Amino acid sequence: MDLIWKGLNLTLRIIRKIFQLIVDRPIKNGVMLNDRYEVLSVIGVGSFGIVYLCKDLKANEKRVVKQLRPSKHRSKNDMELFENEIVVLRTLSHKRIPMLIESFSSNRNLFYVMSLMEGDNLEDQIFSSKKAFNEKDSLLILSYLLELVDYIHSKGIYHQDLRIPNILLNKKDLFLIDFGLAKFSATVDPHHSHEGILKLKQQDYYDLGEILLFLLYTTYSSKNKKALPWTEELSLKKETVYLLKRLVQINEPYSNMNEILADLQSALKAQEPLSKN
Repeated sequence: MDLIWKGLNLTLRIIRKIFQLIVDRPIKNGVMLNDRYEVLSVIGVGSFGIVYLCKDLKANEKRVVKQLRPSKHRSKNDMELFENEIVVLRTLSHKRIPMLIESFSSNRNLFYVMSLMEGDNLEDQIFSSKKAFNEKDSLLILSYLLELVDYIHSKGIYHQDLRIPNILLNKKDLFLIDFGLAKFSATVDPHHSHEGILKLKQQDYYDLGEILLFLLYTTYSSKNKKALPWTEELSLKKETVYLLKRLVQINEPYSNMNEILADLQSALKAQEPLSKN
């Protein structure tokens, strides 16, 4: 019986994949959306949506248009996540976060339009371009991220998907994108509001710690065949180690941004060369 169920599940997954391949075909270049946005290229295909680079003929500017995968229309949860992301972007107004231009539907497809954030994501820079970030550079990137996270938290929004593919870097400009899993504090159970909001905050803090670790490992060259904890593999200042341990909750987790900023300043100060006097 177990083998029969496993076979049925495998068959259903295959059918679902074939259905998605047929239904979720990206829109072709040159197609006009909402009588305004000319599709130039596909710049991203995820499990949730398809993202296009478009030319806004009205404003004569390039825009980013996100389409909910047609196969997701059957899922009430996916539809709500897409609508939630639109509300989140409408709530935010920051030069390093995409600005919502408008949302619309066409031929039963759902779209929204954002300003274009120019830059390459950290994942591509680390793994494709082999870019390395020393300890000080990594801490500085964290400081830029903290500014953005502090801003969205002040709006009662928690990103919940802070990952290197969702961070764009263009020289010294850093941008935060993809709010598809973001949550509002208003959605937290009022009977457990303090604990619920703290949990959302600490998830974002934990993700920041993971990003910092990714950056720090770009300068690491393994000389030991045996895998070791990062505390042993990486040669870091004690202030950076302390900051990281609290971010990833090895030590007491941070409960607010001020604590993180204070420890980050200590870690950055430790990077300064010692005075000869």
